Amino acid sequence: MLTGSGVDGAYHAGAVRALTEAGVRIDVVAGRGVGAVGALFAAIDGASRLWEPTGLWRRRAVRRLYPWRKALRRVVAGLAVAAAVLVVPPLVLALGATVYQVAVLLDVVRSGTGARLAQQWEMVRLVAFAPDGLPTRVPQAVAAVLAVVVLAIVVGALRARASAPARRDLLGGVWWTVLGAPLAAAPTIDYFITGLWDLLRGGARVSQPTREDLSRRYAELLGDNLGQPGFRELLIVAHDLDARQDLVFALLGRDWRRPFFLRRQTTGLDRRSAEAVDLAGAARDHVLDAVAAALTLPVATDAQLIGFAPESYWRGETHRLTDRPAALVRVLEEVAIAGARQVIVVTAAEELGGPHELSRRRNAPRARLSEFLASAEAAAVRDAINVAAPWFDALFVVRPSHNPVTPLDTAGAFDERSDRVQVVGELVDRGYEDAYRQFIDPVVGASGEQMAASADAVRSAE
Repeated sequence: MLTGSGVDGAYHAGAVRALTEAGVRIDVVAGRGVGAVGALFAAIDGASRLWEPTGLWRRRAVRRLYPWRKALRRVVAGLAVAAAVLVVPPLVLALGATVYQVAVLLDVVRSGTGARLAQQWEMVRLVAFAPDGLPTRVPQAVAAVLAVVVLAIVVGALRARASAPARRDLLGGVWWTVLGAPLAAAPTIDYFITGLWDLLRGGARVSQPTREDLSRRYAELLGDNLGQPGFRELLIVAHDLDARQDLVFALLGRDWRRPFFLRRQTTGLDRRSAEAVDLAGAARDHVLDAVAAALTLPVATDAQLIGFAPESYWRGETHRLTDRPAALVRVLEEVAIAGARQVIVVTAAEELGGPHELSRRRNAPRARLSEFLASAEAAAVRDAINVAAPWFDALFVVRPSHNPVTPLDTAGAFDERSDRVQVVGELVDRGYEDAYRQFIDPVVGASGEQMAASADAVRSAE
């Protein structure tokens, strides 16, 4: 079970690599947040594309995950240009003071040179501050830049509204269509979908299909090969803002598919079809929609729009989906329903520390959001483990004892303890090491030792 947000997926990749190399049998891979990416690749035995030297989590392109919205960047760039234009007159005056100082020094070297320099600068100053010079040109330039910024925002907002598949009226001004969410999830979603297509197409030079077509191909590949070595059942959880509940996207084998999707709730109302989406059936076109929804940060990015089929429970409605950090307990619940008896939870949220471990506060808006996501993830893991432990025969957790890289630190983060910058690629190695240290060596290794001891005892008895 993979849980986390942002670059936490690099840690998941390292842990999955260790489990794969150790020969740990994994029947179901489940994820929320960026964990859906690891589950997507691991389900078809393609997780190596995430951790290998040229893998998705080791490329420099990771720095561009969850960028600021284009509209915000345009606004900031426009305001920066306007501010630069406004400071031209003060800079000219400051330059004049410097010129006069240089003129004094030149007079010491050669008499009369400073006077000529001062006269030439005075002529420049008179031209620059003439009525048709800077006093007129600067306001005109600032007004033109601001007009371009406003026009770009309005055009972007109108295009966004026109291209949105949802036909419901939007409350609020047209400005908030573009400026409402500060970060963009689309580049991150496209990055991992492209990586999946590179895996599926192999060496063939074929253009990337649409998301629906690629989802269908993935579902058919996984469905036809379930039970084969390397192929695993898939489960992804995302939150439906319109239905105000979590949606469970699952592609399961025949033995568990029917009881999983036809399960009745304790209330006696059969609402399973409203929350469980069968990716092996008619909803197979929504595989990548589920991953996209899991990669959508709550509030910080626009929700992912998913249009359900007319014959589905939601009768063709378009819903807004996003991730929910506290949904880990729901993922564990669904994994238990799917028949899992032993679970390994992989999270990049570091263990809760003690006193004297505070770090410096980070004031940047992106850093504040990143710290909140890391803190919410740690709290969700604690709550989920306490609640879900009785549901399984064994529940193991792989997590770092220290992790300075928070979910949105795409360029890495400075670690005060080691006095250096740690990059995202190091999380892959950290997850690999922690999986061996916390699960493979003490659990798998101990099981092997017990089996050997039992065999020795049998031979001694014989």
